[in-house]
Amino acid sequence: MRAAFIETTGSPDVIRVGELPTPKPGQGEVLVRVAASSLNPIDVYIRAGTVAMPLPKPFIPGCDLAGTVEAVGPGTRRFKAGDRVWGSNQGLLGRQGTLAEYAAVNEDWLYPTLPGVSDVQAAAAALVGITAHLGLFRDCKLQPGETVFVNGGTGGVGSMVVQMTKAIGGKVVTTVGSAEKAELCRRWGADCVLDYKTDDISARVKECTQGKGVNVWYETQREPDFFRSVELLAPRGRMVIMAGRQAQPQFPVGPFYVKGLSLYGFAMFNATPDEQRRAAADISRWLVEKKLDVPIGRTFPLDQAAAAHRLLEENTLGKAGTLFGKIVVTP
Repeated sequence: MRAAFIETTGSPDVIRVGELPTPKPGQGEVLVRVAASSLNPIDVYIRAGTVAMPLPKPFIPGCDLAGTVEAVGPGTRRFKAGDRVWGSNQGLLGRQGTLAEYAAVNEDWLYPTLPGVSDVQAAAAALVGITAHLGLFRDCKLQPGETVFVNGGTGGVGSMVVQMTKAIGGKVVTTVGSAEKAELCRRWGADCVLDYKTDDISARVKECTQGKGVNVWYETQREPDFFRSVELLAPRGRMVIMAGRQAQPQFPVGPFYVKGLSLYGFAMFNATPDEQRRAAADISRWLVEKKLDVPIGRTFPLDQAAAAHRLLEENTLGKAGTLFGKIVVTP
């Protein structure tokens, strides 16, 4: 099979594309013919060596995939050849990734792709959708009618937070950096869209919530401003953080506990298969119901996997501002 792979960590230039043996599905695994894979910042960090994980050699990067089951290994129960599937959690913790024509995946990390959902949409929604769902529902236990604030309403996770909140009848306050992005958030139903370049965010959040504060603050930034978020959270509000591995910001302990707030932090790949499967069930249903729309910024062929990684790195670490939406790679 053709695959993008690395022999050592480093810049995007370490990625090579060539022939590797097609994997054979082991116990509890299925062999997926990959139709689409999407990139995430964690893929950049693992490839660069910023996040240290055990890597087989050669190592195929990539977390997300969608495609069709080609064959099943011994002990599989949930899928058969010909089934369309999607999933995430590959290319992590010693597992091979998805930037290849085929991937052998434990069936615990796969979900049925429902009729009417494209492979590109399923792959693009995978990691960001599961991440958003875990923070909103497993941890913060978001309820209809509550208000959620999220930075970057058109970002990978941010866009999912906006749409999932609206899918269950919540209210959304979000930030964007352009009129085009503001219009997209409004189309998704965001109740209050702020321009982080020109608006006084604190004043506008208070205005949007009539001074009551937000119930859930979903922090997507790598350097959280806890003083601002604690001030803008309603009593008994909840905050979730899922970015900023090296961040060590100051924290307003007194105001936090006096308001009865809660703080949740998590990495998606530490969630159990059952927790992720519950998230995937909602994601699949909302994709069919058109309640989730995943913006696709660029699509690359497998042979240009290094260019895809370079574009994502320029925008996640370099803040180039040249990408709007997910990057998808198609074998």
